[in-house]
This record gives sequence, structure tokens and C-alpha cells, in this order.
Amino acid sequence: MDYLTCLVLGAAEPVVRVTGANWAVLGATVACGIIITGAATGIGMIGGRAVDSIARQPEAGSRIFMAMILAAALIEGVTFFALLICFLAVFWLH
Repeated sequence: MDYLTCLVLGAAEPVVRVTGANWAVLGATVACGIIITGAATGIGMIGGRAVDSIARQPEAGSRIFMAMILAAALIEGVTFFALLICFLAVFWLH
């Protein structure tokens, strides 16, 4: 029953049926959180280590910076595709 039907019939709260689609939404939501956390951790580690490397060898700063940007872009790309799969699972199954 939806919310309006519950109001008309006088039910206290709507009955929620647990289906496979509900579990898919829950799993995709948890997966999105894990994906974002992992990507943020990876990019943070890359940035921190790049700053340490540039501080130790300032003359190699431009090469280190380019390698850091490349690695961060690859992580963002993989993150984007993983989130896209999660969103497809939510909206396709639900």
C-alpha cells in the first residue's frame, strides 16, 4: 500500500514489502559509499606522497606532478564507471 491508501483506509503506517529490488537498492547504496571512500583515500594518498616527493626533490616536481594527475585521473575514471554500474542497478531493477 502506498501512503495515500494508508490514509484513506486509516492504517497506521504503510506496509513495506521487501523484494529483490529493495535489496539491490540497499546494496548499490552501500557500494556507492565504499567506492567513494576508496577513491578519496587513494587520491589523498597519491597527493600526500606527491607533496612529500616534491619536497625531497624539487627539481623533479613537474614530472611528479604529471604522474600524480595521471594516477588521480585513472582513479576517478574507475570510480565513475563503478558508480554508473551502481546507479544502473538501482534504476534498472527498481
